[in-house]
Amino acid sequence: MQKGTIEVKQGDITKLDVDAIVNAANRSLLGGGGVDGAIHRAAGPALLEECRMLHGCETGEAKITKGYKLPARHVIHTVGPVYSGKSKDSELLRNCYYNSMELAKENDLHSIAFPAISTGVYGYPKRDAAEIAVKTLQDWITENQGYEIRIILIGFDEGTCAIYRDLLG
Repeated sequence: MQKGTIEVKQGDITKLDVDAIVNAANRSLLGGGGVDGAIHRAAGPALLEECRMLHGCETGEAKITKGYKLPARHVIHTVGPVYSGKSKDSELLRNCYYNSMELAKENDLHSIAFPAISTGVYGYPKRDAAEIAVKTLQDWITENQGYEIRIILIGFDEGTCAIYRDLLG
C-alpha cells in the first residue's frame, strides 16, 4: 500500500506548516531572488548563518537546514539547472526532486512542499519541469511504499497549479 500522497496548492511556500519546504536555491545557498529570497527573508538571518556553514551546493544536489522563523521546521535547499535545452537539464532537475525526497526520509520528515524548481529566472519551461517533478515524485513514492509522506506541489500562480493538476489526473 502506498503511503505517499501528492497534492497541489496555490500560494506562498513560506506560509506552509510542514516538516520541510524546498528552496529553489542558487549554488552559494546565500539567498537570491524569487522563492530563494522569500524563504531567506521569512526565515530570518539565522538561516543565512547556517547556510554559510554548508559551503554551497552543486546543481541537482540538496542540503538541509532548520526553518528558523518559518512555520516549516526545515528547509531543504536544492539547486536546479539553468535551462539550456540539453538532455542534462532534465537529469539535473530530476535529481533536485529525488535528492530532496531522500533527505526528507533520512531526517524522518513526513510532509514536504516543493516550488516549481528552475521555472523562474532559470527559464525551465513550466510544463516540462512539472512533468519531471510529478514523474520523479511518483517514482519515489513507488520505490518507498512503506514511507508515509505528504508532498505538496505549490504553485505561486494558478497556471502552474493547473499544469500540476492536469498531470496528476
